[in-house]
Amino acid sequence: MDGQLRSDVLLVEDTFSMARIFQEYLRRGPYNVRHCDNGRTAIKEISRNPPDAVLLDLRLPDIDGLDVLRHIRNNNLPTATVVITADGSISTAVEAMREGAYDFLVKPFNADRLLITLNNVLERRRLSTMVATLSGNFTQPEFCGFIGTSEVMQSVYRMIAAAASSKATVFITGQSGTGKEVAAQAIHSISPRASAPFIPLNCAAVPKDLLESAIFGHVKGAFTGAQTDREGAAVTADGGTLFLDEICEMSIELQPKLLRFLQTGSFQRVGSDRVESVDVRILCATNRDPMTEVAAGRFREDLFYRLHVLNIMLPPLRERGDDIMQLAEHFLEEYAKEENKNFTGFSSETENLLRTYNWPGNIRQLQNLIRNTVVMHGGPVVTPNMLPAHLAKMPHLETVPTAIVPAQTTIATPPMAGDTETIRPLAEIEREAIEAAIALCDGNIPRAAAALGVSPSTLYRKRQSWDSSVAV
Repeated sequence: MDGQLRSDVLLVEDTFSMARIFQEYLRRGPYNVRHCDNGRTAIKEISRNPPDAVLLDLRLPDIDGLDVLRHIRNNNLPTATVVITADGSISTAVEAMREGAYDFLVKPFNADRLLITLNNVLERRRLSTMVATLSGNFTQPEFCGFIGTSEVMQSVYRMIAAAASSKATVFITGQSGTGKEVAAQAIHSISPRASAPFIPLNCAAVPKDLLESAIFGHVKGAFTGAQTDREGAAVTADGGTLFLDEICEMSIELQPKLLRFLQTGSFQRVGSDRVESVDVRILCATNRDPMTEVAAGRFREDLFYRLHVLNIMLPPLRERGDDIMQLAEHFLEEYAKEENKNFTGFSSETENLLRTYNWPGNIRQLQNLIRNTVVMHGGPVVTPNMLPAHLAKMPHLETVPTAIVPAQTTIATPPMAGDTETIRPLAEIEREAIEAAIALCDGNIPRAAAALGVSPSTLYRKRQSWDSSVAV
């Protein structure tokens, strides 16, 4: 490993024997390791010289390991944390993830598990730094199958470019028709795995009782209809990328097997006792809100956090501004050439309709609309009467306020001295503002978060806390 860049790792573990074992594991990787045996010393060490990563035991003799994690988060220290817990359940580890940990390990674990996990979190930290670096000098009108110059899409391009060189799992979210598979294909096409297979598998398109076979394969006689041995998508994608679209459609019974595959890279075909291993990168996507699925018990929380190493959220078309016309012009040129029609552009009235339409079907709907227009008409300019009659009757965009305060909230006029009855709790006002924002955005939490100037995770956490208080 001479010449290889070494990462600085702080191990926080109070049990001497365990610390020696972990240090021995870490000697196999490119790491400079420091060790602390209590939380207060760890906080001083992290503040004095922030490491690249912290391996943090949650059970410490002086303070809770979560206090160390909160110190890192509250001070915005440039370090990635992996928490270690001996608790067989993952509830504490998941709480740590919510507090800012990058990943978790449940004792006991072997050297390979530790090194893979640590490598992943360091890679995620590197990518975050790369995205920040690219932010000021990355502007492209087209990128790996995407078209658009809007700032929100430039951010997506930066994330794809940064994620491509990584081995980390990417979770792509966005409404139907926003281009999730295009994003997955883009990540693969500019990655070191580009010459190997890209295998997409739509979990919603495969019957639930056959999905395990579709991913991992089966042996002859494993179930009715299994006439021969079959390789699954995992084997077909060996060396390349496996894209699991609509991952939230996967049954809760299959999810533990996918989790084990993510952790070890090994699996068993349906009906077989033989353990096989492959080298694949996992990308996944969903058009649902994954945290809602977790809260409803339809998606395992531990699996979500394993998949959600990197997140790329594709915006709906209605939030992409001038990209709408760039896409429309691209499709018009493409289909006019394909159909041998003489279309040259759009009238100003048509442009206004396209720019302000709500586009519930996103890019796929725009694509279909332009194709239909080209097939049914002769050009040369697309006018409103060529568009489907229902277009003007469907919902169009309304301006989303950048700050939303419910009408009934009276906070502008200060109360008279001594008039404490007019003062309302801040938490109550905050909740009303958040709920009003979500309602105005038709339940779209990421969009509401953008309007309020906070991250979507903040709104998810607050809604979960409200639900918990109601349940109590």
